[in-house]
Amino acid sequence: MNQTYLEDEGRWAHWMACAQRGDQEAYGDLLREIGAAIEIYLRVRFGNMDVLEDCVQECLMAIHAARHTYDPSRLFRPWMFTVVRHKTIDLLRLRQTWLTTKESLAARAPATNDGERLLRIIDGVKILERLSVDHREMVTLAKYVASPQPKQRLGLAFLRAPPRLACSAR
Repeated sequence: MNQTYLEDEGRWAHWMACAQRGDQEAYGDLLREIGAAIEIYLRVRFGNMDVLEDCVQECLMAIHAARHTYDPSRLFRPWMFTVVRHKTIDLLRLRQTWLTTKESLAARAPATNDGERLLRIIDGVKILERLSVDHREMVTLAKYVASPQPKQRLGLAFLRAPPRLACSAR
């Protein structure tokens, strides 16, 4: 182990022990230094991730949440990098799940853009509002039942229902 590693280890362990006793200044110093170390660690392990800064912040918050588990009689770095490694894996899994879900939803989305779809929905609602209750029910039923039953239920001939709907929408 080189001299810098040992100096960092001693300093960080001391600061964490002080932070556990309530020394806010030591804790601030610790978080500033280990933030830079975590960023370097993540760049070396995972490359230039687009969410690197977010990952560093999440790791610092995880260290903050787990600070009570640090044992001052043990080395600080292995404890810290264990927390960082687990938090990073959690974040990468979450990100992968999000990307997979996003791709899945995009694949199932209709080819038309959202603006056109929204306008069609609005137009459809306006047309339905102008129909009589019976005709509105027939349209609603026809949407979900692929047979002439909705038209027969209302006593309309199968071929005459569409023109009657068109007339009632005027």
